[in-house]
Amino acid sequence: MENYIVSARKYRPQTFESVVGQQALTQTLQNAIRQNHLAHAYLFCGPRGVGKTTCARIFAKTINCLNPQNGYDACNECESCKAFNEQRSFNIHELDAASNNSVDDIRSLIDQVRIPPQIGKYSVYIIDEVHMLSAGAFNALLKTLEEPPSYAIFILATTEKHKVLPTILSRCQVYDFNRITVPDTIAYLQKVAANEGITVSEEALNVVAQKADGGMRDALSIFDQLVAFCGTTITYERTIEVLNVLNVDYYFSLVDDALAHDVTKALLLFNEVLNHGFDAAHFVTGFAQHLRDVLVSKDVQTLPLLETSDAIRAKYAAQAQHCHPMWLFQALDILNTCDINYRTARNKRLTVELALVKLCQLGVAQTVPTTQPAPQPTVHPAPQPQAAKPALQETITNHQSPITNTPKESAPTVSIPKMPSISLGVGKKKEEPITNHQSPITNTPPQEESNRPFTADQLRDAWVGLIAAHKEELRLKELMESYAPRLIDEHTAQIQMPNPWQMDQMRKAMPELAKQLRETLHNSQLHIQLVQAEYSQEQMAFTAEEKYAIMAEQNPAVAMLKDRLDLQID
Repeated sequence: MENYIVSARKYRPQTFESVVGQQALTQTLQNAIRQNHLAHAYLFCGPRGVGKTTCARIFAKTINCLNPQNGYDACNECESCKAFNEQRSFNIHELDAASNNSVDDIRSLIDQVRIPPQIGKYSVYIIDEVHMLSAGAFNALLKTLEEPPSYAIFILATTEKHKVLPTILSRCQVYDFNRITVPDTIAYLQKVAANEGITVSEEALNVVAQKADGGMRDALSIFDQLVAFCGTTITYERTIEVLNVLNVDYYFSLVDDALAHDVTKALLLFNEVLNHGFDAAHFVTGFAQHLRDVLVSKDVQTLPLLETSDAIRAKYAAQAQHCHPMWLFQALDILNTCDINYRTARNKRLTVELALVKLCQLGVAQTVPTTQPAPQPTVHPAPQPQAAKPALQETITNHQSPITNTPKESAPTVSIPKMPSISLGVGKKKEEPITNHQSPITNTPPQEESNRPFTADQLRDAWVGLIAAHKEELRLKELMESYAPRLIDEHTAQIQMPNPWQMDQMRKAMPELAKQLRETLHNSQLHIQLVQAEYSQEQMAFTAEEKYAIMAEQNPAVAMLKDRLDLQID
């Protein structure tokens, strides 16, 4: 029976051209070999399975080739190349620093460095997972790494460059390996499948590439797993079954249900996902990633951010045409909030279902039905502005247009005021006057709705609503949260502010705030007063006698105790 070799070893690159996804790096190494500009120490760093050790072996084999081709390719025919291919070369030494990380191991390596190569020009020492070396081992390596013999070359490989000592980094040429992209992984797996006589769909390879997360070794291992399960024909359905990956069609269907405002289908689809054994948290993160991919598919400039196959990219582009960018922004915000709350929620399923309901409600118009038709509008000229309040306290008023009297039998007209953005004017060279004289209103609400009475709780709720509407104005928001209006009489509210600067800033924003409060409370006679608060400063006791006098005044027993025990005040 023929010995089976896994694809990660069988299809390991043997030349620089066959290395996947590292063209710039391999080109640099080839130029260094051709120009004979070889450093004495290299550091290869990057994620797992991207070709660090593979490039180190190819580099070591090429610089020791007796008859290099094109100046940078091994011939595979000389004695040095044959010894390397048969794994009997004495010029290449590999050390696993994960299990040989002591000072004694490095000292043994230093003793080997003293022996010159028998065949070829260089002795290459490849230290894998070099970040696992102890501090003492790093220090033992420093001197030899900085000034090795002319025939010695060190190649250090690591997945965690930040754990390598800076003194080691300064002695090496550092090469950063990239993650292998999804298209490159799919193209390489297609070549492997063709050599093995296996039929595989592009959608299945896309799932494998996404699961590998930029590592070719992981991708080849997953590919072998699929071959063992599916045989010579690998389909998308069998792939997601073996790898326990949620079918992307669920996400496409869920977006369609949300756009159609179909809450029932969305909840049933989520229930089907849970019945298949998938975790709700993974479902939320996967759905958020799907919406992100739909968002980047809307613009040609962001399309390269979508790492997937051409077939899946076409599906994303088709769905992106039906999704408005603002809808996608709001949907991503809902899912992000759901992901944050999911970790601390007691009823986790309900948390996800509420997020799905909010998604399906995006874009639904909120209307208030009326039972009777609105009265006919009446036009009247604007009256003169009202007189200002006395100078003892500052009063901010809004001059409103007249409102006509209409029969009480007519139904009220409910209006939702628009909350404009208010700037505090910080940094402006000249302050522009604020005027609120409006033109006559043609569509006038009934008189009783314009002077509707309100309570202190209603005023507080309206003020909280204004704070939420102006959350982007951070300085104004802080002022509104610190100083809330207090109802004095039927039509007057007062805000007490101790700081003159804060009072000046609130005065600039108050005309628009007062207008919005009147519209929200349906009372045009509301006045907001800004009052300078006065605080009386009590005399503080500092000396021991002053403190005793205050204590004796508040508690006569303290004086009696002092007299009976003949105590002295220190």
